[in-house]
Amino acid sequence: MDLKEIQNLIKFVAKSGASEVKLEMDDVKITIRTGSDSDTTIVQQVPVQAAAPVVQPQAPAPVATPAPEAPAASTPASDDSKYITVKSPIIGTFYRKPSPDKPVFVEVGTEVKEGDVLCVIEAMKLFNEIESEVAGKIVKVLVDDATPVEFDQPLFLVDPS
Repeated sequence: MDLKEIQNLIKFVAKSGASEVKLEMDDVKITIRTGSDSDTTIVQQVPVQAAAPVVQPQAPAPVATPAPEAPAASTPASDDSKYITVKSPIIGTFYRKPSPDKPVFVEVGTEVKEGDVLCVIEAMKLFNEIESEVAGKIVKVLVDDATPVEFDQPLFLVDPS
């Protein structure tokens, strides 16, 4: 079972309203629990003939249930090396706007100064403003609005020149 299939399963379970689903196949055990404030997904590789590693999802899926980390969190390509990466200082849910009826904090092409608010990350019902530590222009937004982020996950690319 590959990561894409696991993500689709998590989305399906979240939409179905089930509180817990367990799936056991030849080499994979998956338990998905939804509800309350702490949603959990556990994926384990069970050794069949050789020892298989334990796989645990890193970044939650857009439907507020944990899922494997998206490729967008990988290191920037070589042509992006001149940019500064703004990373998440905490685990939580990434929001580009201060509230649903307000405009986004920054768009691609926005000039920012040190201390400008780039986004908010909700963690345990608290909204933490993430400020720019550098002056420059926003080149790329690496995370979709209202998606969970991990500690140290890249959020923005900033051109300091």
